[in-house]
Amino acid sequence: MEQALLYGDIGGTKTLLCSAVVKNGVIEPRHELRYDSRQYASFDAILKDFLQQSGCQPFAMCLAVAGPVVDQQVHLTNLPWVMRADTLAQEFAIPAVKIVNDFEGMAASIEILPPEDLVMLQAGSPSINAMRVVLGAGTGMGVAWLIKQGQHYTPLATEAGHVDFAPTSELQIELLRYLMKKYQRVSIERLLSGRGLTHIFNFLQSTAATNAHQRLGMLEGDQGATITQLTFKQQDPLAQRALDIFAEIYGAYAGDLALAGLCRGGVYLAGGIAPRIVQVLQQPGFTQSFGNKGRYSELVREIPVYVVMNAKAGLLGAGLLAQRMLH
Repeated sequence: MEQALLYGDIGGTKTLLCSAVVKNGVIEPRHELRYDSRQYASFDAILKDFLQQSGCQPFAMCLAVAGPVVDQQVHLTNLPWVMRADTLAQEFAIPAVKIVNDFEGMAASIEILPPEDLVMLQAGSPSINAMRVVLGAGTGMGVAWLIKQGQHYTPLATEAGHVDFAPTSELQIELLRYLMKKYQRVSIERLLSGRGLTHIFNFLQSTAATNAHQRLGMLEGDQGATITQLTFKQQDPLAQRALDIFAEIYGAYAGDLALAGLCRGGVYLAGGIAPRIVQVLQQPGFTQSFGNKGRYSELVREIPVYVVMNAKAGLLGAGLLAQRMLH
């Protein structure tokens, strides 16, 4: 018997929706569409269009949404949308609707991603049933734990991207001082995000011994893509240095999370930035910072670290969670 599913990955920039059927325990995608989230006043308008185009009438729907989920309601972080599971179920006659944080969806995908979707940064010595953590810098910093329950891993949402930034070098201390002039509190997301990379680049410009690198002026907003292009296409030394510092901070933070959760099952870097700078993350700066944990350095160096290269991992994870809703 075929059972129809609908699942989605919903953010402030784009919305991905996919319909599928489950046959013999395997998800078979049928119809997938991408929407520009900012062109719609509400998610309801997108869902209505998708159901009309796909002809799907799902039994279960799981939506991975960029925002904190409380009692199956979410207000998107970067859009004026409010989504409620019960309202969607009633309005669109879908028997089972579940809303999860977008990084819960991302984390769920780890269980089903093929090896070719992962790039190893540190081999370690993984423990199959141990805790895992998935983190990712993009528009912001997302984090989710994965805990083994029975035969499967269950993702647990967090707001760990908003913990305090902890500098680990004299230069990073100066960077913290620089940002404290702008913000009352400096969270790790102020560094590990597109805007964070921009902050690091601007900091280096402000402290450069020469004005040669002032030609761009101080960059505004999220200019992470501009800085990566300066690095890889123009070999700009200041942009390269900004990415090196970004990688060092990323490594230290990932190591902190690995230690906090004793994540012997693995650390997975997802999100929009890591796949684009994987060659920087493969340099010694990331892994050295990851393993620099004093008395616990040896323990952390035994934890495997990967970069998730599949841009649709969040959608795949939402599909897996939707399938589990059938049981």
